[in-house]
Amino acid sequence: MRKLGRLLAIATMVLVSVGTAYPAETEVDPSAVSDGLKAIFRYNNGSRDTANRLNANTVTLMSGTIGGTYVQIGADLESVLDDGENLRVLSIVGRGSVQSVADILYLKGVDLGIVRSDTLDYLEKKGFANNIKGQFTYITKLYNEEVHVVAPKSVHSLADLEGKKVSVDLPNGGTFVTAIAIFERLGIHPKLAYIEQRIAYDKLSKGELDAVVAVQGQPSKATTQIKDPNLHLVPIDYAKSLQPDYLPAQLTSDNYPNLIAKGEVVDTVAVPAVLAAFNWSPHTERYRRLAHFVDAFFSKIGELQQPPFHPKWKEVALNAPLPGWVRFRPAQEWLDQNASTVAGSDVRKEFEQFLSQNQARLAGPIRSEDREALFRQFLEWQKAHAIAR
Repeated sequence: MRKLGRLLAIATMVLVSVGTAYPAETEVDPSAVSDGLKAIFRYNNGSRDTANRLNANTVTLMSGTIGGTYVQIGADLESVLDDGENLRVLSIVGRGSVQSVADILYLKGVDLGIVRSDTLDYLEKKGFANNIKGQFTYITKLYNEEVHVVAPKSVHSLADLEGKKVSVDLPNGGTFVTAIAIFERLGIHPKLAYIEQRIAYDKLSKGELDAVVAVQGQPSKATTQIKDPNLHLVPIDYAKSLQPDYLPAQLTSDNYPNLIAKGEVVDTVAVPAVLAAFNWSPHTERYRRLAHFVDAFFSKIGELQQPPFHPKWKEVALNAPLPGWVRFRPAQEWLDQNASTVAGSDVRKEFEQFLSQNQARLAGPIRSEDREALFRQFLEWQKAHAIAR
């Protein structure tokens, strides 16, 4: 009887389960939303059209070292511009400005690179290359990169680094170029050490170095992570010898609360970062690919200038000139065709209105480099007033 009872109970459960209606489960097919899976599926089906389309609309960008601003800028471009098979941006972790120049010149498949404006001048002046600027074209000036000099609080100025051991990053980057130029023009002779930035900061805390120079758009991720209370940012005066190639700038306590006292700023200088490319012939596939990138990039600059992307995007004015460089023709044509909307972002337009309304107070015409310095100050003023509100 017990066995019969168990059988009846099991049978009842089966009947109940059969008679009960459950909602149908829905499962999202990843291949329906993943461009990568779609491409792999086509590959298995022998489609070469997919490979051709992907390669035709993919551009490769050499960014910079881990912890620097270039890497974040490259990641932002990927996030905003990637559009399936229509356009794909491959941002590669690079070694810095000097190596990016070499990569653009020699590496197959490298279309773009972020370099500093003083790098090509340095290569020519030091005899490493002749007319190297003729091999390059620029898409746009990106933003200005501030010079960070981190040292013990006993170091009050760059002059205190005479004969001292100073790290200027690895020799493939651009920091050593800017650092050497600044020290030479100021007549200061430190002992240079070529050490990767994160390792250099560790050695600085241990007393194995006297200072570390980093040239990056603030806030520099690696510099913000310094916790040593004995270190600070050393000011750099805007000496006359620096003015031909560098711009005045300030580092703020908002960006570096561990290195600058609250509410204070540290004077420094800055150098423009440039989105550069090889000067391809107009009738080549590489030229067409860059033109395709430019159209997408310029059309979405407003999106890049909004959170959560790097705050340095807000400094980008697509039509800002870059003395001594030739702009990529499709980029200039895009700017000409969109002149009414490219006077810059809304912030840039407000700045230009401010200048026009106060022209009478200004002594003579404003040089392009002075205009950019004023624009950065205008951004800081707006930021301060926004906080006050």
